[in-house]
Amino acid sequence: MADVSRRLFLRHLRGTPTTWVRLGVGGRVRQAGVGLSFWYRPLNAVLSEVPVDDRELPLLFHARTGDFADITVQATVTYRVADPARAADRLDFSIDPRTGKARSRPLDQVATLLAELAQQPALDLLARVPLAEALTTVAPVREAVATALGDEPRLAELGVAVVSARVVAIRPEPELERALQTPTREAVQVEADRATYARRAQAVEQERSIAENELQNKIELARREQQLVEQHGANSRRRAELDAAAELAAAQGKAEREKVANAAAAERARVLAAAEGEKERVLATGRAEGVRVVGHAEAEAEAAKLAAYAELPPEVLRALTVREIAGRLPQIGQLTVTPDVVTDLLARLAGPTAAR
Repeated sequence: MADVSRRLFLRHLRGTPTTWVRLGVGGRVRQAGVGLSFWYRPLNAVLSEVPVDDRELPLLFHARTGDFADITVQATVTYRVADPARAADRLDFSIDPRTGKARSRPLDQVATLLAELAQQPALDLLARVPLAEALTTVAPVREAVATALGDEPRLAELGVAVVSARVVAIRPEPELERALQTPTREAVQVEADRATYARRAQAVEQERSIAENELQNKIELARREQQLVEQHGANSRRRAELDAAAELAAAQGKAEREKVANAAAAERARVLAAAEGEKERVLATGRAEGVRVVGHAEAEAEAAKLAAYAELPPEVLRALTVREIAGRLPQIGQLTVTPDVVTDLLARLAGPTAAR
């Protein structure tokens, strides 16, 4: 929509690059073109605004195939106003000169005309083919619609040009579509089941191989366990034989050692007995000789002593006697000498002397 601004009793219109604007005053065209900007008086001005950009028209219509099945066609038509002057002459593209708002909706008329013109060739084509073929005739339907719109004189009279026509989808009713999808779905399911069965068979085969491998492993383990038990028995028997041989050798060695020890002990006892007898004999001989020598020395000493006593005077002998007696007396801590004791002692000493 053009931008209309107010200045006192005048109006100013500023267009856009995609809008064709025409100003008429008194039945004559004063301004006409794309992207115009001008001043005008709203009291005597007639304005027309035609969009010249490309526009998309979505279409959705129903059709019936040759086997009386209802289908839905979804298409899109791209168009533009190629001759805006002719379109402004044939359709009401006028705008309010005071506000710039459109007074009608001419593009809706163009859309209705395009929809009707696009539906007719599509309906004619789909009515001649069965449903299964109709669902795959997207390209023929598109070509038919594009050809019909391009050759339509009414569009040329309105100044409208069709840029392109596209058919997005052709679909039956939901129940019918599900019914048509059933064979494909079943085929896919059959393939899936076949793949499942193949996978299960492969799994069973793998499980059988695994079970056989496990059985072979168990058999091999049992065989190796038997060999291990036999080897253990052989090792135990060999160990017992070695232990018995070792014990026998130890017993023989011990007996031999005891025999040698006993012989050595007997020899040592014999040698010790001989040495002891020799020692006793030597000791007895030495003791006898010592006794003899000691007795001879004592006799000689006693004889010398008696000879010495024979030459001594009596007083000396008495003194020696007293000393001898004194040496044999026990120790006396305190001695009390009385006249009687002295007299008796002197009498005893004098008695032997008087007798001599």
